[in-house]
Amino acid sequence: MIGLYLIAFLLMASGIFILFQINPYDLLQNLPNLIPKKQVTMKNKIKRSLNPPKPRGIRKIIKESKDILKSSNKLGRFSSLCILSLLLLTLGFLIAGFMDNVFLMPVLAVGLALIPFLYIMLASFGYKKRLNAELETSLSIITAEYIRSENFIGAVQENIEYFHSPVKEIFQNFITQVTLINPDITEELNKLKYQIDNDVFHEWIDAVILCQNNRTLKHTLMPIVNKLSDMRVVSGDLNLQLYDPFKEFILTALFLILEPLFIRSQNADWFNILMTTTAGKIVLAVDTIAFFFCLIRIIRLTRPIEYQR
Repeated sequence: MIGLYLIAFLLMASGIFILFQINPYDLLQNLPNLIPKKQVTMKNKIKRSLNPPKPRGIRKIIKESKDILKSSNKLGRFSSLCILSLLLLTLGFLIAGFMDNVFLMPVLAVGLALIPFLYIMLASFGYKKRLNAELETSLSIITAEYIRSENFIGAVQENIEYFHSPVKEIFQNFITQVTLINPDITEELNKLKYQIDNDVFHEWIDAVILCQNNRTLKHTLMPIVNKLSDMRVVSGDLNLQLYDPFKEFILTALFLILEPLFIRSQNADWFNILMTTTAGKIVLAVDTIAFFFCLIRIIRLTRPIEYQR
C-alpha cells in the first residue's frame, strides 16, 4: 500500500514539473539557495579559515567521487551521476514501500543513492593503476632526454607523441602555455604539478624546478621515477592479497541478500515473521545498514598501492 502511495506521489510531482516546466536538475542545484543560512560570526569564520572542517559521511563520499571525475577530466558526468543517484533513491523508497517496511525505506533509499558514487571510487582504482603506468613511461622518457640535452622543454616536445591520455593532454597544455603564453617555466611547472594527483609526480616536478637553477641536480630525477617502478612491482606481488577482502565481502553479501529466500525455502512461517512483523522489519533494516556500511568500508580499504612522501 505504501508503494502505491509513493507511485502516486511521484506521478503527481512529475505532473507539477511538466505543468510548470520545471527542470528537476535545476531545482536540485538551487535548493541550497532556498534554505535560509544561519548567520556566522567573524570569530567562527576565522576558525573555519584556519582549520576548515573536513567533510564526513555522505558528503565525503560525494566529494571524493567529484574529485576523481575532475582528475580524470570527466567532471561533466557528475550531473548525470547525481540524476542516476536520485533515480536509485526513488527506487529504494519504492522497493521498501512495496515491502511495507517503513524502517527499511530511508536505509535502502540512501544506500542505493550512494551506489553510483561508490562505483566511481571503485573504478578509480583501475584508473590510478593505468595512470601510474603511463607516468612511469612518460617521465622515464622525459628524464632520459633531459639528462642528455639539458633542455626540459625540448625533451617534452620531442617525445610527447609517445605519451597517452591523460598525461599527453596535460603536457600538451604545458607546452602551449610555455611557448605561446607564459615563458616562465618555473611558474608553469608549479601549475602542472597539481594537475595530477600523484606524490611521485609532485616530487619529480619539484626536482625539475630545482634543476632550472642548478642543472647538476638532473641526476636526481631518475631515482624519483624509479619509485613508480617499485610501486608497480610491489602492487603486482600483493595484488591478490589486496583484493581478497573484497572478494570475501562479495560472497558474504551474496549470502546476506539471499538469506530471506533461503529462510522461505526452509520455513514459510519464519519468512512471514521476518517480512510482516515489526521485529522482523527492524532486523531487515539493520542488516541493510550493515551491508552498506561494510560496502563503504571495504571500498575505502581496497586501494592500489601508492607512494606517499
